[in-house]
Amino acid sequence: MKLSARNLIPGKVKDVTVGMVNAEVVIEIAPAVEIVSVITKNSLERMDIKVGDEVEAMVKATSVMVVKD
Repeated sequence: MKLSARNLIPGKVKDVTVGMVNAEVVIEIAPAVEIVSVITKNSLERMDIKVGDEVEAMVKATSVMVVKD
């Protein structure tokens, strides 16, 4: 995967809370340091994101997206 963003922050999925439409994904990027992202439930399922997965948080302005190979 290629993308222009240079601000990818690697981490591990610590918790996932699934709602009716969206899902909250907590990513631990360092001991006791977390980034929280709200993504669609569809994206969570399509990317097959689960607790323990290694992912990258891509920060763009006021949004945080989750990237997984």
